[in-house]
Amino acid sequence: MQGNGEHRANDDAGLPADARAAGFASPFDRAMWFDLLAAHGFAGEGRVDARATVESVTAWLPLRREKGGALSGLANWYSFSIRPLFTGPAHPGARSAALQALFAGLRRKAARLTLYPVPEIEGVNGDVEIALRAAGWWVKATPAGDRHWLDLAGMTHDDWWESRPGALKNTVKRKAKKGVVDIQLLTQFDPGSWAAYESIYAASWKPEEGDPALLRAFAEAESWRGTFRMGIARIEGIPVAAQYWTVEDGTAFIHKLAHVEDSLKASPGTLLSAALFRHVIEIDGVKRVDFGTGNDGYKKDWMNRHERLWRLEAFNPARIAAWEPAIKAFARSKLGRE
Repeated sequence: MQGNGEHRANDDAGLPADARAAGFASPFDRAMWFDLLAAHGFAGEGRVDARATVESVTAWLPLRREKGGALSGLANWYSFSIRPLFTGPAHPGARSAALQALFAGLRRKAARLTLYPVPEIEGVNGDVEIALRAAGWWVKATPAGDRHWLDLAGMTHDDWWESRPGALKNTVKRKAKKGVVDIQLLTQFDPGSWAAYESIYAASWKPEEGDPALLRAFAEAESWRGTFRMGIARIEGIPVAAQYWTVEDGTAFIHKLAHVEDSLKASPGTLLSAALFRHVIEIDGVKRVDFGTGNDGYKKDWMNRHERLWRLEAFNPARIAAWEPAIKAFARSKLGRE
């Protein structure tokens, strides 16, 4: 089996539009997302699309160059994950070999490589760690965050709702009966509704938005693709809660949600979530709902699955510059176990 390990800077060819991760698709696996990150200043010292080909299968991994020459996954706080992408036949053995060749090629280019957040779902973290070690890297894998998601597993909306905590169901029933909150659901980007979302977010408990221009560009692009979903909750005509979701490949992704603090008694955010869950399950027919990163307590009320996210730190033993940070990283791990 011959591998062709190649590591190159992004050029006109870029990441192929048909590159995709194993398993279900995500908006954070597409060429458009990585192009957006680079265009909005998240490519560090320069974007690098690592790639390697084995038996007509090409493994791809979008990266950014950090100060000092280290590499890290091309991701930011909006990203649910960073994981390898592939083009060519979906042959597990060839994909594993191509990924190993990719990491072997990177050893000629960098002393350190960091990937975060790497998902645990479908064993992605393990596959990446195995490929890194096989390519000769020293690897430290650390649980670093959480992910909650809903696996409907053949359940209808009513089946799922019946399985939810009694307190949540009672809140939705009581608040909906009062008729104080009006719900609007959108499937296309609307500038006025997005402005309402931004005003709600600014008045919420949340910290300042990290990059509102990037988030809006992402929402507009998803609307063009037909995956955009948004909900606005109003009380007496005034927007008090908003949520931004996308839907693709049988999965709904919850990207942003916020509500105005003084509207809490009417539970507009809870009612809005209930309406969006019903829409994506009954109308869009999703099989999964992904609540993204974070271990917020309220997510457990809506979801039935929990998994860890991983930080993979790889050190190149052929580079003296990697030795000291590697020793410190593994020493911290050992101290943490004692």
